[in-house]
Amino acid sequence: MSEWPQGWTGDGSGRYGRGSGSAEPEGARAMPQVRRTAPGAGGPPPYGEPPLPPDLSPRGTIPRQQASQGQDDYDDGYNTGQVYGHGHGGPGGGPGDPRGPGGPGGGPRPVRPKNWKRRITIGLVTLVVVLLAVGIGTYIWADSKLRNEVDLSKVEDRPDGGKGTNYLIVGSDSREGMSAEDKKKLHTGSADGRRTDSIILLHVGDNGNTMVSLPRDSWVTIPSFTGPDSGKRYGQSQNKLNASFSMAGPELLVRTIEYNTGLHIDHYAEIGFDGFAKIVDSVGGVEIDVPQDMKEKHAGTDLKKGKQTLDGQKALAFVRQRYGLAGGDLDRTRNQQKFLSALANKAATPSTVLNPFKLYPTMGAGLDSLIVDKDMGLWDVKDMFFAMKGVSGGEGKQMNMPVSNPGLATSKGSAVQWDMTKVKQLVSELKNDEKVTVSGN
Repeated sequence: MSEWPQGWTGDGSGRYGRGSGSAEPEGARAMPQVRRTAPGAGGPPPYGEPPLPPDLSPRGTIPRQQASQGQDDYDDGYNTGQVYGHGHGGPGGGPGDPRGPGGPGGGPRPVRPKNWKRRITIGLVTLVVVLLAVGIGTYIWADSKLRNEVDLSKVEDRPDGGKGTNYLIVGSDSREGMSAEDKKKLHTGSADGRRTDSIILLHVGDNGNTMVSLPRDSWVTIPSFTGPDSGKRYGQSQNKLNASFSMAGPELLVRTIEYNTGLHIDHYAEIGFDGFAKIVDSVGGVEIDVPQDMKEKHAGTDLKKGKQTLDGQKALAFVRQRYGLAGGDLDRTRNQQKFLSALANKAATPSTVLNPFKLYPTMGAGLDSLIVDKDMGLWDVKDMFFAMKGVSGGEGKQMNMPVSNPGLATSKGSAVQWDMTKVKQLVSELKNDEKVTVSGN
């Protein structure tokens, strides 16, 4: 008797396990759920065993299931995941599996190389957008802080404009917003209102920029005007230049300068004591070469000759002092020009412009206290600022208004008399935007 159960021939051609007592039924051939990938068809062998020789599988495509001792040959496929088309070697099956290699979703997908050019482009575009947003936001913020309080349209009998742009830059003794402690610290006193402490005419043109200081004690003609508060009409008079500012503010100061020079003033900018000191402190102080020992109680000056960095308090004292200087008010105007140029140069350095912790405090301190005309925008302030910086860098000329008598005796005390022959030549060169050849005092 054969030792093999009925239906098992032992020749390797049987497909079924023990208990099959009859020939292979017609409808019970290979079970799809336990189909194995043929050796060499691209899929891994089941359970990691080596593929069977072809002679053990009469169909040549289905490897024989290995029977475990004491178990049926039938394999439910769940322990290998092949019911779902996944073997040990990867996510796909054989050639017949749509998820196998060559199928529509088969095999490991090739790794797409990183597109660095595209990534860099996206990064640069993002950076540009962010910078534009910050720049536009900063511009709107800064422009909103400008105090457009001076109405030059009220100035009477204005001369025709020339080539280039003329800025009138005024340093006033305004104590607006200062506490009693600030006034004491900065030695400003407690006078009400505001008067001019420095007056500078800045011409910006194609043939070099020119800064001309006008001594506050200049003896000039103050033209007739209407009082801004009283509406009363005042006649023409002779007086010191800074008296026009005290009488009717910036508009009359502009009218007086235009009347005595024939130059058209395009823009007006004014800063007070407190704002000046805060700007200096915001940039970390300004280095200046003090021309001589300076000590004066009214301005609070106590400086030694030589190069040194001045903070806001010392800088204000430096530009205000006139007593004890050999040239009096003329020496003071020279010190003012020297310091303003150095301040503009310091504020425009990369360490300030590229450092938001310095840039924003500097802009905030300056713009909060900067009074300008109604037509002056932030872009005009920028042009004025960089023109001053250019002059300090040797790209222009610094001078005083030509003077014939620095100690003219008048009914208002000692005054400064202009040299009108040179003044007319200077005005002509500025008006036509020509290179300035006139020398000042």
